[in-house]
Amino acid sequence: MELVQFGCEDWLNVWEKSATIDIAQSTIDSLSLEEVLAFEEDNGEAFMSQMMKEKFSYGWIEGSPAFKSEVAKLYKRVPEDNILSTNGATGANFLTILGLIGQGDHVIAQYPSYQQLYDWPKTLGAQVDYWHIKEENNWLPQIEELRRLVKSNTKLICLNNAAQPTGAIMSPKFLSEVVEIARSVDAYILCDEVYLPLDEETPYSPIADLYEKGISTNSISKTYSVPGIRVGWVATQDRDLCNEFRKIRDYTLICTGVFDDAVAALVLKHKDKVLERARKIVKGNLSILKEWVENEPLVSMVYPNAVSVSFVKFEELDPTKTEDFAIQLLREKGVLIIPGNRFDLSGYARIGYCTDETTLRQGLKLLSEFLREYQV
Repeated sequence: MELVQFGCEDWLNVWEKSATIDIAQSTIDSLSLEEVLAFEEDNGEAFMSQMMKEKFSYGWIEGSPAFKSEVAKLYKRVPEDNILSTNGATGANFLTILGLIGQGDHVIAQYPSYQQLYDWPKTLGAQVDYWHIKEENNWLPQIEELRRLVKSNTKLICLNNAAQPTGAIMSPKFLSEVVEIARSVDAYILCDEVYLPLDEETPYSPIADLYEKGISTNSISKTYSVPGIRVGWVATQDRDLCNEFRKIRDYTLICTGVFDDAVAALVLKHKDKVLERARKIVKGNLSILKEWVENEPLVSMVYPNAVSVSFVKFEELDPTKTEDFAIQLLREKGVLIIPGNRFDLSGYARIGYCTDETTLRQGLKLLSEFLREYQV
């Protein structure tokens, strides 16, 4: 088994601690424990009192009843017992693909998207065909191409909705067409759904509700603003498939931890308050981002629809110099972005615009300055 380097994560591992102005992250401005506890009427006194007495055993292996109950509320057709806690959405994707894919299986993956969704199946020996996203199509792939790619032996279609790094959203109508194609060959659909669209007018449905062989993965890291609590989940209608995941989970995880589970359940208990906060950040910061793009002739963007990640195009930058540009920007201005070549899209960069407003404004200002100063 030989894994290729995870481009985005490798970049952050090397460079993020060097930044003084970080506009690379895709989480909506992270919550502190104090802020999470403040959602409770007693400011979390009862919660912390219970935690102080709690034995730090393995706890609830698959996720506590409180956690499973809150996650189940996010779906219409997934029973609580078909929800398994994982180490973030990355753990959920890892578990799902490992449980489904082996040597010689055929996989179709939205590309580029979250790298794990196509390179992990390859590592397991699958034949992976790319379903290409198109900038001219608002960074969405085309259904006609999926119809051409699907085979009688296609086992899995991997999606990222909303997508990393572009923020593109597949509507329920679009997904229903994907489901029809998958059903025609009895294929599973895995959809990483960590980026929840926060515009309440945007139609959106998790794949686990749309398809009996759909598998939704998610976490509290991005939209729910708590990446430091390493809790995600896998959700599916398929009981037999869930039982297969249980077997693999025992080999790879056991549990997510008593404290992490409790905080995750608390965050989801107050999801309405968490999402209200997130919407304000996204709405305000997206207006700042749009104003910058519209007044900066050296960039362009297909704007994300209330999703916490965005993808900017550098109009006059030599695409082969994308990474060099990002490194020099960091060294000379202290500003961290993720160069698009780390997503196999040179000439672009991921900007995590949902940081605090001061950081965003300063980062964009310095990015504009450097666009005019940069010389190879």
